[in-house]
Amino acid sequence: MHILKSMLGGIEAGGTKFVCGVGGGPDDLEIAQFPTTSPEETLDKVIGFFKQHPASALGIASFGPVDLDVSSSSYGHITSTPKAGWSNCDLVGELKRALRVPVGFDTDVNGAVLGEARWGAARGLHDAVYITIGTGIGGGALVGGRVIHGLVHPEMGHLRIPHDIRDSYAGNCPFHGDCFEGLAAGPAIQARWGKPARELPADHPAWPLEAHYIALGLVNLTVALSPRRFLLGGGVMQQPHLFALIREEFAKLLNGYVRHRDILDGLDEYIQPPQLGSQAGVLGALVLAEKAEQRQADGGMRA
Repeated sequence: MHILKSMLGGIEAGGTKFVCGVGGGPDDLEIAQFPTTSPEETLDKVIGFFKQHPASALGIASFGPVDLDVSSSSYGHITSTPKAGWSNCDLVGELKRALRVPVGFDTDVNGAVLGEARWGAARGLHDAVYITIGTGIGGGALVGGRVIHGLVHPEMGHLRIPHDIRDSYAGNCPFHGDCFEGLAAGPAIQARWGKPARELPADHPAWPLEAHYIALGLVNLTVALSPRRFLLGGGVMQQPHLFALIREEFAKLLNGYVRHRDILDGLDEYIQPPQLGSQAGVLGALVLAEKAEQRQADGGMRA
Protein backbone atom coordinates (compact mmCIF):
# COMPACT_ATOMS: atom_id res chain seq x y z
CA MET A 1 0.00 0.00 0.00
CA HIS A 2 1.41 3.43 -0.98
CA ILE A 3 1.29 5.96 1.84
CA LEU A 4 1.21 9.58 0.78
CA LYS A 5 3.69 11.83 2.55
CA SER A 6 1.88 14.70 4.28
CA MET A 7 2.54 18.09 2.72
CA LEU A 8 3.51 21.20 4.64
CA GLY A 9 2.09 24.63 3.94
CA GLY A 10 4.00 27.90 3.94
CA ILE A 11 3.05 31.55 3.60
CA GLU A 12 5.38 34.45 2.98
CA ALA A 13 3.13 37.31 4.05
CA GLY A 14 4.41 40.48 2.43
CA GLY A 15 3.15 44.01 2.28
CA THR A 16 2.76 43.74 -1.50
CA LYS A 17 1.83 40.09 -1.97
CA PHE A 18 1.21 36.84 -0.12
CA VAL A 19 3.09 33.84 -1.48
CA CYS A 20 1.49 30.51 -0.54
CA GLY A 21 3.21 27.19 -1.06
CA VAL A 22 2.60 23.55 -0.31
CA GLY A 23 5.16 20.77 -0.51
CA GLY A 24 8.14 19.29 1.25
CA GLY A 25 10.88 21.54 -0.11
CA PRO A 26 12.16 23.27 -3.28
CA ASP A 27 11.72 20.21 -5.51
CA ASP A 28 7.98 19.74 -5.08
CA LEU A 29 6.79 23.19 -4.03
CA GLU A 30 3.50 24.33 -5.55
CA ILE A 31 3.05 28.09 -5.30
CA ALA A 32 0.29 30.67 -5.69
CA GLN A 33 0.53 34.44 -5.18
CA PHE A 34 -2.13 36.92 -4.13
CA PRO A 35 -1.88 40.72 -3.88
CA THR A 36 -1.99 42.09 -0.35
CA THR A 37 -5.25 44.00 -0.24
CA SER A 38 -7.50 44.03 2.84
CA PRO A 39 -6.97 41.34 5.49
CA GLU A 40 -10.41 39.89 4.78
CA GLU A 41 -9.94 39.62 1.02
CA THR A 42 -6.33 38.42 1.19
CA LEU A 43 -6.88 35.79 3.89
CA ASP A 44 -9.97 34.52 2.10
CA LYS A 45 -7.80 33.73 -0.92
CA VAL A 46 -5.09 32.18 1.26
CA ILE A 47 -7.62 29.97 3.02
CA GLY A 48 -9.09 28.97 -0.33
CA PHE A 49 -5.67 27.89 -1.57
CA PHE A 50 -5.03 25.67 1.43
CA LYS A 51 -8.54 24.21 1.29
CA GLN A 52 -7.71 23.07 -2.23
CA HIS A 53 -4.15 22.03 -1.28
CA PRO A 54 -4.43 20.59 2.25
CA ALA A 55 -1.36 20.71 4.46
CA SER A 56 -0.69 18.94 7.74
CA ALA A 57 0.79 22.12 9.26
CA LEU A 58 1.23 25.74 8.26
CA GLY A 59 4.12 28.17 8.67
CA ILE A 60 3.81 31.94 8.29
CA ALA A 61 6.80 34.22 7.65
CA SER A 62 5.27 37.68 7.91
CA PHE A 63 5.97 41.34 7.42
CA GLY A 64 5.76 43.21 10.67
CA PRO A 65 6.09 44.31 13.28
CA VAL A 66 4.61 41.10 14.71
CA ASP A 67 4.08 39.66 18.18
CA LEU A 68 6.12 36.47 18.59
CA ASP A 69 5.66 36.09 22.35
CA VAL A 70 3.59 32.91 22.80
CA SER A 71 2.54 34.07 26.28
CA SER A 72 1.09 37.32 24.93
CA SER A 73 -2.61 37.87 24.32
CA SER A 74 -1.69 39.32 20.92
CA TYR A 75 0.62 36.47 19.90
CA GLY A 76 0.36 35.85 16.16
CA HIS A 77 -0.82 39.39 15.40
CA ILE A 78 0.66 41.88 13.00
CA THR A 79 0.90 44.84 15.36
CA SER A 80 1.70 48.48 14.58
CA THR A 81 2.35 48.17 10.87
CA PRO A 82 1.98 51.20 8.58
CA LYS A 83 0.28 48.87 6.07
CA ALA A 84 -3.28 50.24 5.90
CA GLY A 85 -5.89 47.96 7.48
CA TRP A 86 -3.42 45.40 8.84
CA SER A 87 -2.67 46.80 12.30
CA ASN A 88 -3.66 44.32 15.02
CA CYS A 89 -4.57 41.65 12.45
CA ASP A 90 -4.76 38.22 14.13
CA LEU A 91 -2.98 36.41 11.33
CA VAL A 92 -2.27 33.16 13.18
CA GLY A 93 -5.68 33.00 14.83
CA GLU A 94 -7.63 33.54 11.61
CA LEU A 95 -5.75 30.84 9.72
CA LYS A 96 -5.70 28.39 12.62
CA ARG A 97 -9.47 28.64 13.06
CA ALA A 98 -10.10 28.22 9.34
CA LEU A 99 -7.65 25.40 8.61
CA ARG A 100 -7.42 23.61 12.00
CA VAL A 101 -3.75 22.68 11.69
CA PRO A 102 -0.67 23.60 13.77
CA VAL A 103 0.68 27.01 12.79
CA GLY A 104 4.24 28.30 13.15
CA PHE A 105 4.86 32.03 13.03
CA ASP A 106 7.87 34.30 12.60
CA THR A 107 9.13 37.33 10.69
CA ASP A 108 9.68 37.21 6.94
CA VAL A 109 13.44 37.61 7.33
CA ASN A 110 13.66 34.93 10.01
CA GLY A 111 11.77 32.69 7.61
CA ALA A 112 14.25 33.52 4.85
CA VAL A 113 17.29 32.62 6.96
CA LEU A 114 15.63 29.34 7.98
CA GLY A 115 14.97 28.50 4.34
CA GLU A 116 18.53 29.31 3.31
CA ALA A 117 19.91 27.27 6.21
CA ARG A 118 17.87 24.23 5.18
CA TRP A 119 18.20 24.35 1.38
CA GLY A 120 20.26 27.35 0.32
CA ALA A 121 23.45 29.32 0.79
CA ALA A 122 23.62 28.79 4.58
CA ARG A 123 23.06 25.04 4.38
CA GLY A 124 24.92 23.24 7.16
CA LEU A 125 25.58 26.43 9.16
CA HIS A 126 24.25 27.10 12.65
CA ASP A 127 25.12 30.82 12.58
CA ALA A 128 24.13 33.08 9.69
CA VAL A 129 22.47 36.42 9.01
CA TYR A 130 20.06 37.16 6.17
CA ILE A 131 19.50 40.83 5.31
CA THR A 132 17.07 42.17 2.75
CA ILE A 133 17.76 45.62 1.33
CA GLY A 134 14.88 46.97 -0.71
CA THR A 135 11.93 49.18 0.18
CA GLY A 136 13.19 48.82 3.75
CA ILE A 137 15.97 46.92 5.46
CA GLY A 138 15.33 43.91 7.66
CA GLY A 139 17.42 41.07 8.99
CA GLY A 140 17.05 37.62 10.46
CA ALA A 141 19.78 35.93 12.49
CA LEU A 142 20.38 32.24 13.06
CA VAL A 143 22.50 31.78 16.19
CA GLY A 144 23.35 28.32 17.44
CA GLY A 145 20.81 26.89 15.02
CA ARG A 146 17.91 29.01 16.30
CA VAL A 147 16.50 32.31 15.10
CA ILE A 148 16.73 35.23 17.52
CA HIS A 149 13.60 36.63 19.13
CA GLY A 150 14.17 38.24 22.52
CA LEU A 151 12.12 41.19 23.75
CA VAL A 152 10.39 41.45 20.35
CA HIS A 153 12.40 40.54 17.27
CA PRO A 154 15.55 42.03 15.73
CA GLU A 155 15.18 45.26 13.76
CA MET A 156 18.55 45.28 11.99
CA GLY A 157 17.43 47.97 9.59
CA HIS A 158 17.42 50.44 12.46
CA LEU A 159 21.05 50.05 13.48
CA ARG A 160 22.58 53.46 14.10
CA ILE A 161 25.53 53.81 11.75
CA PRO A 162 27.85 56.79 11.18
CA HIS A 163 26.48 59.28 8.68
CA ASP A 164 29.18 59.85 6.07
CA ILE A 165 30.28 63.49 6.20
CA ARG A 166 30.27 63.62 2.38
CA ASP A 167 26.59 62.67 2.30
CA SER A 168 24.22 65.64 2.58
CA TYR A 169 21.09 63.47 2.53
CA ALA A 170 19.40 63.62 5.94
CA GLY A 171 17.88 60.12 5.85
CA ASN A 172 14.21 59.19 5.63
CA CYS A 173 13.40 56.91 8.57
CA PRO A 174 10.36 58.49 10.32
CA PHE A 175 11.71 57.31 13.69
CA HIS A 176 15.49 57.78 13.45
CA GLY A 177 16.24 59.78 10.33
CA ASP A 178 19.68 58.49 9.38
CA CYS A 179 19.67 54.91 10.68
CA PHE A 180 20.78 52.04 8.42
CA GLU A 181 17.40 51.89 6.65
CA GLY A 182 17.05 55.66 6.53
CA LEU A 183 20.35 55.97 4.65
CA ALA A 184 20.63 52.79 2.59
CA ALA A 185 17.18 51.40 1.67
CA GLY A 186 15.77 51.84 -1.81
CA PRO A 187 13.70 54.97 -1.07
CA ALA A 188 16.80 56.68 0.37
CA ILE A 189 18.76 55.95 -2.80
CA GLN A 190 15.98 57.38 -4.96
CA ALA A 191 15.54 60.47 -2.79
CA ARG A 192 19.29 61.15 -2.69
CA TRP A 193 20.00 60.67 -6.39
CA GLY A 194 16.64 61.32 -8.04
CA LYS A 195 16.39 57.86 -9.61
CA PRO A 196 15.60 54.38 -8.32
CA ALA A 197 18.54 52.03 -7.76
CA ARG A 198 17.75 49.93 -10.83
CA GLU A 199 18.26 52.97 -13.11
CA LEU A 200 21.69 53.96 -11.77
CA PRO A 201 24.67 52.77 -13.84
CA ALA A 202 27.40 50.63 -12.26
CA ASP A 203 29.87 53.53 -12.25
CA HIS A 204 27.48 55.93 -10.47
CA PRO A 205 28.79 57.49 -7.21
CA ALA A 206 25.72 56.07 -5.45
CA TRP A 207 27.27 52.62 -5.27
CA PRO A 208 30.50 53.29 -3.28
CA LEU A 209 28.39 55.21 -0.74
CA GLU A 210 25.78 52.44 -0.60
CA ALA A 211 28.52 49.83 -0.15
CA HIS A 212 30.00 51.90 2.68
CA TYR A 213 26.69 52.06 4.56
CA ILE A 214 25.94 48.36 4.04
CA ALA A 215 29.45 47.41 5.15
CA LEU A 216 29.01 49.48 8.31
CA GLY A 217 25.88 47.49 9.13
CA LEU A 218 27.66 44.20 8.48
CA VAL A 219 30.63 45.13 10.65
CA ASN A 220 28.29 45.96 13.54
CA LEU A 221 26.54 42.60 13.15
CA THR A 222 29.85 40.76 12.80
CA VAL A 223 31.17 41.98 16.13
CA ALA A 224 27.78 41.55 17.84
CA LEU A 225 26.65 38.15 16.51
CA SER A 226 29.76 36.59 14.92
CA PRO A 227 27.86 34.90 12.07
CA ARG A 228 29.57 32.44 9.76
CA ARG A 229 27.90 33.95 6.69
CA PHE A 230 25.95 36.99 5.50
CA LEU A 231 23.29 36.62 2.82
CA LEU A 232 22.21 39.88 1.19
CA GLY A 233 18.95 39.91 -0.75
CA GLY A 234 16.27 42.39 -1.79
CA GLY A 235 15.83 44.74 -4.72
CA VAL A 236 18.86 46.95 -4.08
CA MET A 237 21.12 43.89 -4.07
CA GLN A 238 20.11 43.00 -7.65
CA GLN A 239 23.24 44.90 -8.68
CA PRO A 240 25.97 42.24 -9.09
CA HIS A 241 28.81 44.78 -8.90
CA LEU A 242 27.67 45.89 -5.44
CA PHE A 243 28.88 42.73 -3.68
CA ALA A 244 32.54 43.35 -4.57
CA LEU A 245 32.29 46.95 -3.33
CA ILE A 246 30.72 45.81 -0.05
CA ARG A 247 33.39 43.15 0.54
CA GLU A 248 36.17 45.64 -0.09
CA GLU A 249 34.63 48.22 2.23
CA PHE A 250 33.86 45.59 4.89
CA ALA A 251 37.51 44.47 4.98
CA LYS A 252 38.66 48.07 5.24
CA LEU A 253 36.26 48.91 8.10
CA LEU A 254 36.88 45.71 10.06
CA ASN A 255 40.62 46.43 9.71
CA GLY A 256 41.82 42.93 10.55
CA TYR A 257 40.12 42.85 13.95
CA VAL A 258 38.38 39.49 13.49
CA ARG A 259 41.20 37.10 12.63
CA HIS A 260 39.42 34.17 11.03
CA ARG A 261 40.21 32.45 7.74
CA ASP A 262 36.58 32.83 6.52
CA ILE A 263 37.02 36.60 6.67
CA LEU A 264 40.72 36.90 5.89
CA ASP A 265 40.64 34.60 2.86
CA GLY A 266 37.00 33.94 2.03
CA LEU A 267 34.95 37.13 1.79
CA ASP A 268 33.35 35.93 -1.46
CA GLU A 269 31.65 33.21 0.60
CA TYR A 270 31.29 35.19 3.82
CA ILE A 271 29.20 37.89 2.09
CA GLN A 272 27.11 36.47 -0.73
CA PRO A 273 23.64 36.48 -2.30
CA PRO A 274 20.99 33.99 -1.17
CA GLN A 275 20.55 30.87 -3.31
CA LEU A 276 16.79 30.46 -3.01
CA GLY A 277 15.95 33.84 -4.51
CA SER A 278 12.32 34.84 -4.20
CA GLN A 279 11.40 31.46 -2.69
CA ALA A 280 13.52 31.87 0.47
CA GLY A 281 10.62 33.21 2.55
CA VAL A 282 8.00 30.66 1.59
CA LEU A 283 10.49 27.80 1.94
CA GLY A 284 11.43 29.11 5.37
CA ALA A 285 7.75 29.07 6.21
CA LEU A 286 7.75 25.33 5.47
CA VAL A 287 10.46 24.97 8.12
CA LEU A 288 8.22 26.87 10.55
CA ALA A 289 5.35 24.52 9.67
CA GLU A 290 7.54 21.49 10.32
CA LYS A 291 8.56 22.85 13.72
CA ALA A 292 4.94 23.61 14.63
CA GLU A 293 3.89 20.09 13.69
CA GLN A 294 6.71 18.62 15.76
CA ARG A 295 5.77 20.76 18.77
CA GLN A 296 2.21 19.50 18.60
CA ALA A 297 3.38 15.91 18.29
CA ASP A 298 5.63 16.42 21.33
CA GLY A 299 2.79 18.01 23.30
CA GLY A 300 4.84 21.22 23.44
CA MET A 301 3.81 24.81 23.85
CA ARG A 302 1.36 26.63 21.67
CA ALA A 303 2.45 26.79 18.03
